[in-house]
Amino acid sequence: MSQTILNQVKQAALAMQRYNWEQGVLAQAFLECGDTGTAILLAVEGANRQNAEGRCCHIGDSTASTDPCAVGEALLYACEQTADPMLLEAKKRLLRWALDLAPRNADGIVYHFSNGTEFWVDSMYMLPPFLARAGCYDEALKQLDGYWQALFVPEKGLLAHRWDDASGSFVRKDVWGVGNGWACAGMTRVRTMLPDEYAEQKKQLENRIRLLLDAALRYQRSDGMFHDVLDDSSSFPEINCGQMFAYTICRGVREGWLDHSLLKAAENIRAAAHASVDAYGLVHNVCGMPTFDKSFVAPEGQAFFMLMENEYSKITA
Repeated sequence: MSQTILNQVKQAALAMQRYNWEQGVLAQAFLECGDTGTAILLAVEGANRQNAEGRCCHIGDSTASTDPCAVGEALLYACEQTADPMLLEAKKRLLRWALDLAPRNADGIVYHFSNGTEFWVDSMYMLPPFLARAGCYDEALKQLDGYWQALFVPEKGLLAHRWDDASGSFVRKDVWGVGNGWACAGMTRVRTMLPDEYAEQKKQLENRIRLLLDAALRYQRSDGMFHDVLDDSSSFPEINCGQMFAYTICRGVREGWLDHSLLKAAENIRAAAHASVDAYGLVHNVCGMPTFDKSFVAPEGQAFFMLMENEYSKITA
């Protein structure tokens, strides 16, 4: 039954319209789940829509700086598997965008958009894993640390959503559930890719992930879901941040740096997520498109259902 639902979720995901980060997140999900052929196809389409600056998956008038890098890991894999000159050139141009051209502050931390000075917690998932996969480990860690320093709210043990670097103030200080999920999953992927000589940096990422998980799981509802703003019970119930937490938990347990006791929370999340899948394979009760201010469906809800199930299957096989 689980495999049937997973297949429906995958098929529904491919039928959804997608913006730049959604294309990249879905490509990464198919790659991690072992459907490498689909991941390559998604990366090819991302390269086909690369703009003159090097931003991949470009549609419309998007000014996003980090979101176009979400497809980067799948693009790197596609280059390795095919040696396609078009893909190799796309990889080169995307890396140049990420390392040199994308707008950043005086410390070198990349802004979320090219027409502003905001840091978004989402960027912790969109940019650093691509940099780490490309072997730019120090740069990946620098970006993660910059976002952490700007967005961490000590009294809550969680990350805020948006910070404006020019004004030195929060644009949205809410501890958005999905935002903290982006951060947990992004740091988890970077941690896994770091070489052995980065033991100290791995430990710091583990500690930060544990801190976020410990704080977030205090707000898990009895039905396994969370609220969109984790500490605001008047915000709508939401499951995608839970899927992100469950993915992180299962991977951390499998790799030996998170405690098995966290699996109970992950299992409750899985039950709520499975109950949210409709007859079409769409995962409902996620922070939903197109405005992400209500409960609905979204490509990242599909992607993290896949990622969660993939990791859970590895620790229960």
